Amino acid sequence: MINYDILSGKRLAFYTLGCKLNFAETSTLGEMLMEHGAVKARRGEQADICVVNTCTVTAASDSKCRQAIHKIIKENPGAFVAVTGCYAQLQPQVIADIPGVDLVVGAQQRSELLPQMCYLLEHHTPQQPLATDTASFFPSCSHGDRTRYFLKVQDGCNYFCTYCTIPMARGRSRNGSIESMVQQAQHVADEGGKEIVITGVNIGDFGRTTHEDFFSLIQALDRVEGIERYRISSIEPNLLTDEIIEFCAQSSKFMPHFHIPLQSGSDTVLRLMHRHYDTATFRHKIQRIKQLMPNCFIGVDVMTGTRGETQELFDEAYRFIDSLPISQLHVFTYSERPGTRALEIPHVVSPEEKHERTQRLIALSDRKLHDFYSQHIGTTARVLMEHTSRRNQPMNGFTENYIRIEMPNQPQLDNQIIEVTLGDFNDKGDALLVR
Repeated sequence: MINYDILSGKRLAFYTLGCKLNFAETSTLGEMLMEHGAVKARRGEQADICVVNTCTVTAASDSKCRQAIHKIIKENPGAFVAVTGCYAQLQPQVIADIPGVDLVVGAQQRSELLPQMCYLLEHHTPQQPLATDTASFFPSCSHGDRTRYFLKVQDGCNYFCTYCTIPMARGRSRNGSIESMVQQAQHVADEGGKEIVITGVNIGDFGRTTHEDFFSLIQALDRVEGIERYRISSIEPNLLTDEIIEFCAQSSKFMPHFHIPLQSGSDTVLRLMHRHYDTATFRHKIQRIKQLMPNCFIGVDVMTGTRGETQELFDEAYRFIDSLPISQLHVFTYSERPGTRALEIPHVVSPEEKHERTQRLIALSDRKLHDFYSQHIGTTARVLMEHTSRRNQPMNGFTENYIRIEMPNQPQLDNQIIEVTLGDFNDKGDALLVR
């Protein structure tokens, strides 16, 4: 029998690297530990238990994870250190060999973290990385230090794009049931939460393990009383059907905000990547969204410097991206990942070329975001305000179409939706002030 009481009074610290899904899962792990008596370590206080949730999307991510683990061990001498997440899934022995690491639990075994931790704390037994489990689904719906809640509806991916290690780290596509998702959303409403971000690895693929589908899921979530806002965190363009777009356009709860991975604006490169769409399909999705929701915020993932991306193909991709009425780019620089089929593709892009291409797209993103924000100066908008932990810092919030606003700190407005008139840019140029 597991002695969960051993956690009582233990000071707890979490460190998360990577995506929104990781942050959601970290928050859920934290809630599980605190339910058994662990308490959050205060800022500057040494922790008794440290949990590191890792990312492995690039080689740089792996390096950052190792650096973070070493730093955490140094800053919390004697603490029990548990490492989980995608990097822990792909390189468990590398992490287990780091002096000071007590437990390694891969992304696909997170449900084992709590019992394994308690057992090791009680028995002081050396731990080996846990065996791979590709079938389980670790539910997560939490908000941590944020106003917005993050509802994990799906995990894993069946696509095996040539550059990507996520299917190896997260396993095959799997999900919870619509019924369970609705129950979690209702729990958020009961807690007073107003906004839920729907997260996952490939959320449009929802339903494989329950014989349901994503469209049915969002229809069911739309009926949950008390939730005022939903955002779809990221959805593959081939899975973003016209049916979904049209539903979101008429829904009062699903916000005019999409995040859609493109990766490249060149059909040649998309084929090399083994993506499931072409640029014509992508353009259709963007045009349909803008036709039904002219003020919609559209974020797009793009990768630079992949194998096979010649200068001519990058220029072609740049022109395509520039022609789209999108709001912001999330630009990633390609890095070689062991075990991926991209390593078989000829033509390697030099680090200097990768950097130059990345900077060009970041500049394009900055221009598009500035233009999008500028179009809304002087308009009124409904904003969900988010608290700040620093008394003298301004509050932030987001409009329905994901424009970040900034205003003087008024703690009583935390988690409140207010109507404001949007003013000019703040000093940093990353938010609009309130008139």
